[in-house]
Amino acid sequence: MSNAEGTRVVAQSDGVGRADAERVADAERPPGVERAPGTEQAPAAETAGSARSSDAERVADVEKGGVEQVPERERTGAWKIPGTGQVPCAGDTGARTVPGAEKTESGQVTEAEKVADGTPEPAAPASADPVDPAVPMDLTAQTAPMDTVVATAPAAQVVATAPADPVVATAPADPVDPAELELTRPRGLPGLFWQDLAQVDFGPRRFRLGPARERLETASQSFLTGFNAVIAGETGRIDDIHEELRGFAYEGAGMACTTLDVLTITGGRRLRELLSGQGMRYPHMIHLGAGWAYARLRMRPMWGIRSVHPLLRWLAFDGFGFHQGFFATDRTVGRQRSAGLMDRTRRAIFDQGLGRMLWFHECAGVDDVILRIAEFPPGRRADLWSGVGLAATYTGGASAAELERLGVAAAEDGFRAHLVQGSAFACASRLISGIVPEHTVAATPALCGVEVDEAGGWTDTALIALGHNAHSGDHYQAWRAGIRKAWARRNRDS
Repeated sequence: MSNAEGTRVVAQSDGVGRADAERVADAERPPGVERAPGTEQAPAAETAGSARSSDAERVADVEKGGVEQVPERERTGAWKIPGTGQVPCAGDTGARTVPGAEKTESGQVTEAEKVADGTPEPAAPASADPVDPAVPMDLTAQTAPMDTVVATAPAAQVVATAPADPVVATAPADPVDPAELELTRPRGLPGLFWQDLAQVDFGPRRFRLGPARERLETASQSFLTGFNAVIAGETGRIDDIHEELRGFAYEGAGMACTTLDVLTITGGRRLRELLSGQGMRYPHMIHLGAGWAYARLRMRPMWGIRSVHPLLRWLAFDGFGFHQGFFATDRTVGRQRSAGLMDRTRRAIFDQGLGRMLWFHECAGVDDVILRIAEFPPGRRADLWSGVGLAATYTGGASAAELERLGVAAAEDGFRAHLVQGSAFACASRLISGIVPEHTVAATPALCGVEVDEAGGWTDTALIALGHNAHSGDHYQAWRAGIRKAWARRNRDS
């Protein structure tokens, strides 16, 4: 019996026990003596099935079961795809890539963690972790840093499917823009991590300004809002943001969780909880955000964080490249320098993130993006085109006609397949989240020549072809290559 089921059984048995005790008391009461006011017996159905509502009883439940029950929407993050009324799952286009949940580490929470979290939280023994039947669990939690556990990553984590019966919830009645979401800045040390939304203004950063500026700046503000929500202890407020912007907010949340995990040496506890809980439908974006954290801490990704997902974890180098391009633009874009101490595989993923950043740097101006990529050496252009395709499809900002021109330019440069691969990655990420905005629906045919479902299915097919032991950087590169081959076969057969 799982801990979650055990909590429900205790709740029911407590209710039945109270009802039996009241019936015994009634039998022993002398005739003619009325029941004391306030002791009327509740109906059996209500007594046995009702949840205890007082604060003291909820605290007792937390101590017994390790977690307080949460609404289905907060646990799965499921949302409808506009116009379909359904949430995509494994049966739509194949197995979706979602991270396997891992158990929270046992032991007492350190004082440093309490300070970083802003509010102390009680430590729970490992045996009290709740098990959600809708979330695949990895029961072989690793205990060494990522770089040292690559060869022994659990096979069950590589290809995981979305919950079989996701709960479809409606969006908040009044979703807000990220700048309008009111969060309480914590006092003390946690408040030092607070991020000012003004730092993503394209003007001071000397980015190109164009018609898509507002869209791209709002996406960047969503990122920082998600970061601040974690720092403020209000992660649940992320779902109050407009649907198509939530992915960026969860990317920022991934950065915040990783930052706190590294500084408090928790081995990735917060990051895993985010991936297996509220952010389970944004695994790609959360792993990208982890790379931001390492870049901000002047570290290379995957140090000090235990395995979260054996293949998606390589996206941290993508986020690392985006951060370096965004905040060290003169060095990374102007002088075309990349971070040191990286092998060829890591550098390739770094350039994919830099390509995503170029879409922001050139304000979604297709002609400007084409010219900017042409300035880089030919050996780096393939990965830059991949990042541009990902950003153009996921973030938007250009018309379908402009994107078709982008595809022609990539073909002339010899890297059309890489542009398609990035676009397919974006489709898969949107499908897993259950939110496919109109600009993604319009961009996919222009870049990939197919609809969103088919492009996202290429990523699943390529992932399954790798088998159950895919975990290394070479496997990640083979995954990308498999997507390109799927597109090439489709064009050859059509």
